[in-house]
Amino acid sequence: MIFEINTDNPQPRHIKTIVARIRQGAIICYPTDTGYGIGCDIFSPKAIKRIIQLKKRPHNKPFSFMCYDLKNISEYAHVSNTAYRLLKKNLPGPYTFVLPGTKLVPKVMTNRQKTVGIRVPENHICHALLEELGSPIINTSIPVEEDAAIPTEFFQIEEIIGNRVDIMIDGGSAYPDPSSVIDLTGDVPQILRVGKGDVNPFR
Repeated sequence: MIFEINTDNPQPRHIKTIVARIRQGAIICYPTDTGYGIGCDIFSPKAIKRIIQLKKRPHNKPFSFMCYDLKNISEYAHVSNTAYRLLKKNLPGPYTFVLPGTKLVPKVMTNRQKTVGIRVPENHICHALLEELGSPIINTSIPVEEDAAIPTEFFQIEEIIGNRVDIMIDGGSAYPDPSSVIDLTGDVPQILRVGKGDVNPFR
């Protein structure tokens, strides 16, 4: 099923329909500020298992997930005063922040260190989905063959993944540029990956 969503003003009726399917365990493909991704509700074990198989991902390598805002993040991660200030200044944006997870996060979404990777993308479609759903959505990249270029156009992405997910959200072109990954579990930020997000505020 394909939904064409307005990137600036997502149609509420489409968002409600998609979220209803997510609550039933649907896997979706959607645009973010770092390219198209696939995901599901983090509280849907069957859907998570499907994405693990789809990505051919080791079970001990958890996915990052998207939250609606900083208040939402505090439900799923322990945020220190230092982390709070940095998050407030740099979100939403093209970052994945590593933080200590709370007990609310399903075990399958944490690693041995009980940390989680959290995003708040600068994308209206993502915000609308998260606000309507009320819980986080997994955020992982489109699976492509090794060394293959990740496409930017929706029709190309549909050819790759369309028959393996339940819902495709057409939000126009989305250039794939990985998020910068910042570890905020300690007193001093650690830059784990330099991506689209400016890392200078964390040096």
